[in-house]
Parts: sequence; C-alpha cells; structure tokens
Amino acid sequence: MDKRIFIGIVLCWMACEKQAETIVHQGYALGTSYGVQYAPIDHTYAHVQKGIDSLFYIINASLSTYLPESAISKINRGDSLISVDEHFQKVYAQANLVWTATKGYFDPTIGAWANAYGFGPDKALVNINEQQRDSLMQITGWKRIQLTSDLRVRKEKAEIYIDFNAIAKGYTVDLIAHYLSQLGSQHHLVEIGGEIVAKGESPKTGEAWKIGIDSPNEMAERSIQSILSLSNEALATSGNYRKFRIDEITGEKYVHSINPLTGKPVRSKVLSVSVKAPNCMIADAYATALMVMPFAESKKLIESNNSLSAYWILSSDEGMKEVFSSNW
Repeated sequence: MDKRIFIGIVLCWMACEKQAETIVHQGYALGTSYGVQYAPIDHTYAHVQKGIDSLFYIINASLSTYLPESAISKINRGDSLISVDEHFQKVYAQANLVWTATKGYFDPTIGAWANAYGFGPDKALVNINEQQRDSLMQITGWKRIQLTSDLRVRKEKAEIYIDFNAIAKGYTVDLIAHYLSQLGSQHHLVEIGGEIVAKGESPKTGEAWKIGIDSPNEMAERSIQSILSLSNEALATSGNYRKFRIDEITGEKYVHSINPLTGKPVRSKVLSVSVKAPNCMIADAYATALMVMPFAESKKLIESNNSLSAYWILSSDEGMKEVFSSNW
C-alpha cells in the first residue's frame, strides 16, 4: 500500500508578540513537497540549499524507484552485482528491525499485492484466485531478501520488487536535520511529505514547535484533529482515509489494507496513525506498519516500547471518529 496518499501533518504557525527571523527553504523532492525552517546560522541561504539538494540527489540515486538508473531500480530489474551505498544499508537495516518487531507487518516488498488488487479511490477491489495469490506469494516477502557481506542484494526470485518509500522519506528528513546540526543550527524543523524532525524551539515563538495532525475528512478542506508540541523528536503520520469505502448495507466507512502475511485485503477502521520516535526513519516505518496491523496488536506493540508513541484515529460503527493513544 502506498501510504503517502495524503500529507497527514500540517505545520501550525502560531502568532506571538516577538518573532525572531526564520529562514525557510521549500520545494518539491522525492515525489512530494518539503519545507525546512531554521533560526539564522553562519551560512548563506545558497550554501544551505546546495547541501539540501545534494542530499536529495544522493538519496534518489540510491533509493528512488522512479529513476531507472538508481541502485534500487537496477536491483529490482535483477542486477545482482551492485554494491549498495551506506544509505541503502542503513534503510535496509532499519527495515529489518521493524519487520522483526512487527512480526512481518512492515514489508517493503508488498507493492505487488496492491497492484494486483487494484487499490485506488475509484477502483473496485479486484478478486484474485488462489492460484494468482500463490504466485504472488512467491515474489513477495521480506524474508526472501538478503544483504550479503559484500553489500549486494540477493533475492530468492528475480521478480521480487523492493520499495523503501515507507521509510526513505523519514530517513531523508533525518539526514537533512543532521546536516543542519552540522552547520551549527540549534533550532530547526525539517518536513518532507508530512514526515518531521523538530530540534530546539521555533524562532517565531521561542517555544517547542507546534504540529497539527489532520482530522480524517474526505472533503478537500482540511481541519486539525489535535496540536502537539515537538522538540528534539520525530513524527510521522500514515493514513489512507481519503480512499475509504462505504459498506452499502451498514453505511460504515472503512479502508482496505493488505495483510502482508497472507496477501489478503482486510477491512480496517484505522484511518490514520501518527508515531513519535527518536528519529524519523523509525517513525516513518512504524506509522506504515500500524496502519496494517490489527489495532489491538498495534497498541500492545507501542506500549511495550518506551521509545515510541502513537496516536490513532479510527472510524466507529456509527461513522464517527474515535481517538486512541499510547505513550502519547
């Protein structure tokens, strides 16, 4: 499932009597918008932008499935001779950890299932037979991927397709935030497609950065469900409530998610999940996994990990929204 169906985080600009200068960089990269803000530092705007652009270039060259000459695209085409770079290695290692912790509910090879079922806001869910499902099971599954000691990716089947979209944006946010820290920044916020790292305080308020979480709403207008303060933390939100379906008999709203353990689509009342974590790569991956995991298992997982916090918005039987949180 492509979890980037919507940008689940919006920045809340709070007015205050005394506002310090804030430097802002904005643009489009990794298939979405990005924004970088920081208090003035001893480097020119052009110098900082050049560094940001360089990081985007490096990540695209390694992890972009949209660029045919990227390392991951070549691997997906069956090239087994490429030695992957440090960025691929770090994302791969974190994917392994989250895959293990979520008992397989986080799986970067699941894209083939979404394509087969025809997931989309205006598409009917395609029914596939057992033979088709068995064939797809042979070319999906993170356990079928291995990174060798000479840094080459070994796949059990050449057709297995790896997509790090559900973790690479968070990783890139971490990289840019680290880059700003290296330049001497003590107060900054980095956001890519709703994935956020906040350090220090907002120059505009002198307080922790204020972040708004979208209220699930199928309409074009956005409203804020809640506002939280973020400082020296990362936040990621995943959801697909803009692709909900309605049960013709009960009128209940629900979304379809794919269970990567079975390859079968399941109805889910989870409309969005926001995760706070020490870094954005971790938050990004867990936000994806918690959209797919059964809600009870999700809560148990978060409650057992003191470094993670989660905030769920669910659809109730009456069509209303319910909110749950753990460690929040």
